[in-house]
Amino acid sequence: MRILGIDPGIAITGWSIIDFDKDGKPNPLDYGAITTEKGNTVGNRLSEIYDDLTKIVKDFKPDYCGLETLLFYNNAKTAIVVGEARGVVLLVLERLNIPVSEFTPLQVKSSISGYGKATKSQVGENVKLLLNLSTVPKPDDVADALAISMACYDRLKMDNFLK
Repeated sequence: MRILGIDPGIAITGWSIIDFDKDGKPNPLDYGAITTEKGNTVGNRLSEIYDDLTKIVKDFKPDYCGLETLLFYNNAKTAIVVGEARGVVLLVLERLNIPVSEFTPLQVKSSISGYGKATKSQVGENVKLLLNLSTVPKPDDVADALAISMACYDRLKMDNFLK
């Protein structure tokens, strides 16, 4: 099973593609960040996210996608633009018929570390260990996207187990 993980944002959208074999062993195929320039219009930045993510999905053809939800931000303006970025991500996935499972940060942290209040560095270190990577992926949004892919696999495995 191939799972796309996405940590959406207007400046940085982290993404990852992980293949899981029949025993659940993860094999990270690729991961990175879609970055947009601060000086560009929101519309231009959203268009860039749309184009780049469309290419990633078409190139890798994931079976499923895990997407981080927008829960709470101290700054309403930040929440709005992150919500807009999430909307673009959902549009790409819908248009390309990729099923989506959404996760709160707490659910992702619990899945990857066993503790819902794990720090960014703890999540990054656990991602590095679980995927046998030589370094912690940077920026944090990329490590988060890898963690989201693994949380998505865990949920799918559990859902299948319960059926």
